[in-house]
Amino acid sequence: MFTGLIETIGEVVSSKRVGGDVRIAVSAPDYSEVDVELGASIAINGVCLTVIEQSGHVFSFDVSVESINHTLIGEWKAGSKVNLEMALLPTTRLGGHLVSGHVDGLASLVGLESDARSWRMVFEAPQDLAKYIAKKGSITINGTSLTVNNVDGLEFDVNVIPHTFEVTTLGDLSVGDKVHIEVDLIARYLERLLTGASDASSGGTLTESFLSEHGFS
Repeated sequence: MFTGLIETIGEVVSSKRVGGDVRIAVSAPDYSEVDVELGASIAINGVCLTVIEQSGHVFSFDVSVESINHTLIGEWKAGSKVNLEMALLPTTRLGGHLVSGHVDGLASLVGLESDARSWRMVFEAPQDLAKYIAKKGSITINGTSLTVNNVDGLEFDVNVIPHTFEVTTLGDLSVGDKVHIEVDLIARYLERLLTGASDASSGGTLTESFLSEHGFS
């Protein structure tokens, strides 16, 4: 698990196909072999990956076909900048929100404008993920925990303060770029709990009457 608070920016050193999937190496000068052990989990632009090799501050990861199909990792090349966060410890302050590192899909940046000293970023989510995004809810964008300001159909916007804009790769985005998003875990599990219960009591249909009976009036 992660918090969505980016610790440092790394740089992809190499990306190569190995047996049908991909192995990437990432340079993270702020991390060292002392900080990161083999088998450790690191979220790279929000994708939880396992360290399989290390040499100084360069760490290697194998990326499965499943991850490649749902992320932008297949497009990364040497020089690509990425957000990094190591897995949280039991003693870690949860300053962001609970992030699994399992990217749900891609969103597109469709608007970017200054808002006082912050930046307002507008994204368009895919149809199947938009229903999980709520006003004042949490969302993870390229591994960064952010609060949703407003939702309008498939579009939602967030405010990014100067500090976050500078210490993450969000400041490098341009309109049209795609990003990794992970929706709030609570929304995912709530839907599963409700639809699972409705499957048993209403033949698989989540109805208004079912929601009313269970306190969602």
